[in-house]
Amino acid sequence: MVNRLPLEETVLLDLRPTEQEQELVCGLSKRLLAAIARSGKAEGMVVGSIARHTWVKGDRDLDIFMLFDPVLSREQLEEEGLSLARGIAGSFTDQFHEKYAEHPYINATIDDVDVDLVPCYHVDSATHIQSAVDRTPFHTRYITDRINGLIDDVLLLKQFTKAGGIYGSDQMTGGFSGYLCELLILHYGGFTPLIKAAATWHPGLVIDIEKHAAKKFDEPLVVIDPVDPKRNVAAAVSLDRMAEFVELARGYNEKPVYEFFAHPMERCILKKELAAIISQRRTFIYAITFATPQYIPEIVVPQLKRSVIALREFLERNGFSVHHVSYDMQADRCMFLLELLVGELPAIRQHYGPPLWNHENADKFRKKHLVEHLSGPFIENGRYEMEVFREYQTARSLLSSDALLMVSLGKHVRQSLEMGWTLHEGAECWQEEFAPFIAEFFDRRSPLTRILREK
Repeated sequence: MVNRLPLEETVLLDLRPTEQEQELVCGLSKRLLAAIARSGKAEGMVVGSIARHTWVKGDRDLDIFMLFDPVLSREQLEEEGLSLARGIAGSFTDQFHEKYAEHPYINATIDDVDVDLVPCYHVDSATHIQSAVDRTPFHTRYITDRINGLIDDVLLLKQFTKAGGIYGSDQMTGGFSGYLCELLILHYGGFTPLIKAAATWHPGLVIDIEKHAAKKFDEPLVVIDPVDPKRNVAAAVSLDRMAEFVELARGYNEKPVYEFFAHPMERCILKKELAAIISQRRTFIYAITFATPQYIPEIVVPQLKRSVIALREFLERNGFSVHHVSYDMQADRCMFLLELLVGELPAIRQHYGPPLWNHENADKFRKKHLVEHLSGPFIENGRYEMEVFREYQTARSLLSSDALLMVSLGKHVRQSLEMGWTLHEGAECWQEEFAPFIAEFFDRRSPLTRILREK
């Protein structure tokens, strides 16, 4: 008998799918599987949380895998798989389109259910996979065989991480996937023992349910895949997301309240509010917006992350002290948001030459700059120095210049910026589509801090 808090029983009433919802999704899955079987080209299989009965009410994401003979080449799999998926989707709806992960698949909306029709290889072991998606059926079988009696615990954990803003293994979130949540529940034997244990977690934690790890991992949280000893299921979990989960667990252990399961209110900000914040902080705010590269988020987001770090270093190298930078990606446009401690610099700067003891280079430096109009070269601390005019006296002029394209940007981000970008300053950085992102930029709080303040 599971001893659950009354609060958790109440929360579960809103998490368990209704009978009507289950009938709708299960009925649709049976019809899709029958259509695949009639084709005679592949074997159909429902995977993911719906197959494992660990889906939260309202999350109607139906994943149907079409398992093809492994003798097919990769090109044949893509060609025949997409052809079959298009044909099946087209027989149910006209609302479908092609998406791309490791290889193409079809996404469709059927009876208000989001359906993915994914081709993969029918391999006999997860260690013999030919593409990443081949592993998924093994995940489904593993969890389905063991999850009975713990489904409600999985629902609680999923909602707990969603409310904390750390659910999702996508590049933007860097958090907990549904499969990881299921494995954690299996390992600890329920939601309550997991939350109690997580309060004492430290980076470097390794969980190996099957005790079969075949390699070492460097990520802060390591959960060895029970069906693949060379894979870390928690590889996407960043150090910060792990720390935030620990913080949430500590807070919940201390005082469990409904807010730990409530979806956080979306933060927003008006232009006049942004102006007031900038006036109060007396910092310098710049926003660079540009067209979103036409690639999947798994490709674009890491490039945005690298690019904004490079932008920070670029500004610092040019003398502009940076307080905070971040990025956001919308369907059509991306934004780099930068908060600087200084927006304008003196017209001159120090330029350092070699030590006098470096005879040859010191002579070259002195002769090269002999006719400069500013002070120098002079000797300071045993080396040549001189004063030169600064090329960019304002952050605005620097961020508007083509020098921006010389930064170590991600490939597709650079291509997008080469087509043009818009620079805004101060309150003019406000744009409606980025309002939640801008609000969060200035209102950074840990998940527990947010919960306690909202309460």
